[in-house]
Amino acid sequence: MKIKFMGAAKTVTGSCFILETGTHRLAIDCGLHQGNAAIEKRNWDIGIYEPSKIDCFLITHAHIDHSGLLPRMVQKGFQGRIYTTPPTRDLLEIMLLDSAIFRKWQRNGRVKSTSAMGRSISNLYIPKKMRRPPSRCSRSKPTMNLLNPTRAY
Repeated sequence: MKIKFMGAAKTVTGSCFILETGTHRLAIDCGLHQGNAAIEKRNWDIGIYEPSKIDCFLITHAHIDHSGLLPRMVQKGFQGRIYTTPPTRDLLEIMLLDSAIFRKWQRNGRVKSTSAMGRSISNLYIPKKMRRPPSRCSRSKPTMNLLNPTRAY
């Protein structure tokens, strides 16, 4: 068994740990990296995660630094299940959609945006041309379809 620390190591954001066995890859949390440009660059350079090879995510709670990269993982090929508790699932829907809307505001100049690699971080979630309301068009919608709430015991 191997464990990879993908975030929240030497920083306080971007929590993600990948457990690898001989047959499975499980990721615990999938947080957005927040901070200076070098830290936020990690949101774009997700090839090291190999999203299409992750079997499932276990999300411990809905904070963006533990869940905010889920839409990006789906965008880049993750197709597995996302496990969490029902209350966390409910909060994730609100938080990811809110984050997508906030990033759209950043892109449109309504909120001052930091930049990573010369690109607005708003482009992580929102398509360049929006033809429908954000709740139907954001990258977080397909992510929500993968959530599989489990009961806490």
